[in-house]
Amino acid sequence: MVVEKRTLAALSAEDLSFGYTEKPVLDGVGLELHEGEMLGIIGPNGSGKSTLLGLLCGLLSPTRGRVILRGRPLSTYSPDAVAQVMGVVPQTPQLAPGFTVLETVLSGRFALMGRRLFENEEDHRAADRALAMTGLSELGERPAGELSGGERQRLALARALAAEPGLLLLDEPTSALDLDHQLKTMAMLENACLEEGLGVCQVSHDLNLASLFCDRLLLLGRGRRPLALGRPEDVLTPELLEAAYGVETIVDREPTRNRPRVTLIPQAR
Repeated sequence: MVVEKRTLAALSAEDLSFGYTEKPVLDGVGLELHEGEMLGIIGPNGSGKSTLLGLLCGLLSPTRGRVILRGRPLSTYSPDAVAQVMGVVPQTPQLAPGFTVLETVLSGRFALMGRRLFENEEDHRAADRALAMTGLSELGERPAGELSGGERQRLALARALAAEPGLLLLDEPTSALDLDHQLKTMAMLENACLEEGLGVCQVSHDLNLASLFCDRLLLLGRGRRPLALGRPEDVLTPELLEAAYGVETIVDREPTRNRPRVTLIPQAR
């Protein structure tokens, strides 16, 4: 997917730093997310990937730097205003087990309803579309508490999509999915970027899946500062991967899209 860069990014981070204690988790992170683009955040455990998503959506406040949303500092937006343009799916989403699948997806429209007490036809249309996009249309009346882990993950994504956001932040959206639904979910997100201009920023531990579908990758290491930001072929190199993960790899090209493919080299016994 080729993304035409606009002069103004839909979401950007400038010199972000953050720490839960005096020791920083992230230091000097900068990025831009454009409409129609899929940006992947990769790196080892403890490198600050989920923390970065929290900063980008306003859940956390940086100790230095700022986040810009559509030309304005994120700090100047109300939570409702952010929710109207940005969808967020955390790694462990909270779902009410007694709600049906359809009711859960409709709850994603809350920020758009204003003072309305009940859903209207537009809300139901958006919910039905989100269910179809995530392959859950046939489960609309099932209680959310009866779903499998993979179905719950897709339900959380459908709830975010129902709000018809311009930007979507996802924390490991395919971690609980089988191979079929991994591909379907990533293809659905890619189509939304291409056809609707959706901007997607996602955390992923699957380097090869991120390489296949993301336009650019941000590689975080354990040293708090980003190691690389660029196209998959510029980021997924043996040297950078060893610096980030401490492992040796072989990087060649996969045959379907000619994207980088990462193979681990097992350590000698």
